Amino acid sequence: MTKLKAHTRENKNVKQIRVQGGIPAVLYGHKIKNVNLTLDARAFPKLYKEAGASTVLDLHIDGESGERNVIIHDVSYEPVAGSILHVDLYEVKKGEKVKVSIPLVFVGESNAVKADGGVLVKNIYKIEIEAFPKDLPHEIIVDIAKLATFDDVITLGDLPVAAGVHVHGDPKEVVAKVMPPRTTEELEALEKAVELKVEDVKVETEEKKKERDAEKASAEEK
Repeated sequence: MTKLKAHTRENKNVKQIRVQGGIPAVLYGHKIKNVNLTLDARAFPKLYKEAGASTVLDLHIDGESGERNVIIHDVSYEPVAGSILHVDLYEVKKGEKVKVSIPLVFVGESNAVKADGGVLVKNIYKIEIEAFPKDLPHEIIVDIAKLATFDDVITLGDLPVAAGVHVHGDPKEVVAKVMPPRTTEELEALEKAVELKVEDVKVETEEKKKERDAEKASAEEK
């Protein structure tokens, strides 16, 4: 099992922790007291990339004799630099189901795209599942070869999950489909609509300019 090391965190200055090469984290779970932790900012990103949000990890906290089974429940990022700001860890107990979000990985080739020139539309990239920790998949593979025609769809209920794994959501919700290519008439109509919209903006801008000029002239007369 993949191991994750952490230190207990008493310092509440998260900026200082990040400057020192750490990532602020918190450990919580059912009927346990929250524990503030610090993770290694160099080691954790690589581990998270490999483990994802559904792999059960062995967490060793400095000062504790044993290890805890945890999953990475949530990761917050800095919006500009993309660096990790904070991590939520959830301690799982034996016999307890957990709810996690896992990615969909699209593979294969659609005949409706290759032969008929259609456009693949992916409506969902992540799904929420619930299962015992030992049954949690790292990802779910979606084979788009099933989309042979424009009438074919892949729904949540079509996703290949193992027994014991529950997918949250409407089974009829469309995950992926192929849309037919636009006809020449549709493209021309779209171009005309864009031209009309641009013209409307020009007219509106000119009208606002006239209003401002009139208001300015009125103010000068006064």
